[in-house]
Amino acid sequence: MKILFFILFFLPYCALAFDVKNVIDSPMLTKKIGTNRTIIVDINGKGEFKSVQAAIDSIPEGNSHWVIVHIRKGVYREKVHIPKTKRYIFLRGNGRGRTAIVWSESSSDNIASATFKAEAPDFIAFGISFKNDAPTGVAYTSQNQSVAAFVAADKIAFYHCAFYSTHNTLFDYKGRHYYESCYIQGSIDFIFGRARSHFHSCEIFVVDDKRITIRGSITAASRENEREMCGYIFIKCKVYGIGGVYLGRAKGPYSRVIFANSYLSNSIVPEGWTNWSYDGPTEHLYHAEYKCHGPGARTEGRAPWARQLSDEQVAPFLAIDYIDGKNWLPAYL
Repeated sequence: MKILFFILFFLPYCALAFDVKNVIDSPMLTKKIGTNRTIIVDINGKGEFKSVQAAIDSIPEGNSHWVIVHIRKGVYREKVHIPKTKRYIFLRGNGRGRTAIVWSESSSDNIASATFKAEAPDFIAFGISFKNDAPTGVAYTSQNQSVAAFVAADKIAFYHCAFYSTHNTLFDYKGRHYYESCYIQGSIDFIFGRARSHFHSCEIFVVDDKRITIRGSITAASRENEREMCGYIFIKCKVYGIGGVYLGRAKGPYSRVIFANSYLSNSIVPEGWTNWSYDGPTEHLYHAEYKCHGPGARTEGRAPWARQLSDEQVAPFLAIDYIDGKNWLPAYL
């Protein structure tokens, strides 16, 4: 009886204690960047600023030392831009369920629609939701573009953040990026661009788009030639949701996306990958999977160019060296 009691009540806490050492949290990141310079943003007026953008604007151009912008709980309805001239900013929220930056805008220009834009290298965000809550409009019109975040610089990391929209949620445009324990929601091309990015332990939630007959895609990764060092690598992620989508669609002849050791629900259609809108040859497409599991991971019916990778083939992509993370990331799994 005592053994059963221990199993039911104490083992879960032991497991939790074991896992805690693998969690990257705010105190760890704060310690790693080594700064005591903090700007407080409080929507209720109990900080130095009530607006996130006002806090960013207060940081001098050419900033060369890490500064923390602590955004206390609340929904901040504003567009936020980290300009190219303001490096070393750590945007720290109180948790993605408590701190949110929200705007509502559709545009024929993805960048113009973005709620949040990061265009400076050496940027970190923790515990924040980024949302574009523009209503879903008419298919194939400018009302489709409603980007939550535009990530367009080198050495950028998001920890425990969330990205919400429908069409074109996360514009992962260029540079080396790291997303850890993030939540990303969308329906069509909701992670797109030509960055070199690791997505580690992320949740990807599919929202069915009933306006159209084609299936949506989680990714639309651009890569025009084999010399381009870009592509999206998903490691130990969870894909689930409402309706069916492809893991990715081809954007350019060398489009590269890998899902590794990830759970794929029935939200992934049997073909897995599509070359919709791309009419070129498929032999150089690098749409691949490695040891995924779940009902959406079955290989029967996969697109003919889709790859199932071996341990040796996948190894260079799973290593943090793929994004040179040992040289710039404050922490990684």
